Amino acid sequence: MALMLRNARLVDPQVKTAAGLVDILIRDGRIVEIGKDLDLPKGIERDLEGKYVVPGLVDIHVHLRDPGFEQKEDIASGTRAAAHGGFTAVCAMPNTDPVIDDAVGVEYVKARAAEVGKCRVIVSGACTKDLQGEVLADIGDMAAHGASALTDDGRGIQSAGMMRRVMEYALPFDMPVMVHAQDDSLVGKGQVNEGVASTRLGLLGWPAEGEELEIARDIALCRLTGCPLHIQHITTARGLDLVRVAKAEGLPVTCEVTPHHLFLTEDDITDAYQTTLKVNPPLRTRADADALVAGVIDGTVDAIVTDHAPHTDHEKDREFELAPFGMIGLETSLGLMLTHLVGPGLLTMERLVELMAVNPRAIVGQERVALEPGSVADLTVIDPEAEWTVLREDFYSKAGNSGFLNASLKGRATDVYVGGYATMENGEVIE
Repeated sequence: MALMLRNARLVDPQVKTAAGLVDILIRDGRIVEIGKDLDLPKGIERDLEGKYVVPGLVDIHVHLRDPGFEQKEDIASGTRAAAHGGFTAVCAMPNTDPVIDDAVGVEYVKARAAEVGKCRVIVSGACTKDLQGEVLADIGDMAAHGASALTDDGRGIQSAGMMRRVMEYALPFDMPVMVHAQDDSLVGKGQVNEGVASTRLGLLGWPAEGEELEIARDIALCRLTGCPLHIQHITTARGLDLVRVAKAEGLPVTCEVTPHHLFLTEDDITDAYQTTLKVNPPLRTRADADALVAGVIDGTVDAIVTDHAPHTDHEKDREFELAPFGMIGLETSLGLMLTHLVGPGLLTMERLVELMAVNPRAIVGQERVALEPGSVADLTVIDPEAEWTVLREDFYSKAGNSGFLNASLKGRATDVYVGGYATMENGEVIE
């Protein structure tokens, strides 16, 4: 099938893009030609009316909850939410039931995604059996069956010796180890950031050091083993400084940050005890959030992710200390970044594409996608002027536990193409 996208404004920091409005000709899933006034003897044409076209967005930290927790989300609903948010691919976390810690689990996710998915699903496997941090998962078999990364996300690996072993086994398979940095002996049953918030709310505190100590440890193990290390959902200024120093040393260390840790803080949790704002790791101080924004701007942060963590309404509609951690984010991430950073001129569109498309693919070893002939046609179309309000009824996700409900945003994805085929057009997911 041939597809012509007309009057597009290209943004791609990887290549020199044409100025002004251009046409993109796609055939057999790949970009064939980019230029002005291209001919299309036979095929489908879409007029994009000057909207931005960028390499397809990728979120490398998503909980699809499938298998085992399909009441919260499943691969069908989660990938529809991803497409609605502008994503052409997501990396599924392995903390399901059963845990994705062997080849069977990897093949299940791949098969289910091929059957019902509306975007590509990159599979991550667990580092240790059942996420217990005691016995290595079947790393070689998972790699052979297509797992692209390893993580015990949701838990920190407490033993330095076990973490070293994971890194040593991952290295020959060229798999990054993505770490949820959490020292349980410090974090304990913490609910919110330790300090003003925990005192004001009367809840158990979660010290920043519970994250930072494990970041420092894992950077040291990265130095020891040479294994690529990716720090998940970093939240503190000191943690980011540790990554900055590791990068300056030349270590293969990358990190990610979520919109909720950029744009929300512990001060947003009021005496209403909003459980949508209970996340793991917790919302930190304004100084921490400002440091993360600075890290996004200066290049220290490598990727924007959502840590999309859906839960049922009845699970979140409980006392704060009983409600589960996490909020959804696939359908608001792009809009939040455009509204709070790109719109005010703090971040260029080129840098946003690096953070949400280019770098995420590189971190988990996926094929490069660029706006050039020969590239896979995984594309996201963005209307930077679209004004909208975050509403529960607008979500394709099964869940509604967003910390940004009723927020007014400017800019969102309108169309998504995966391998040259539309998964969303004019803001509606294609069934």
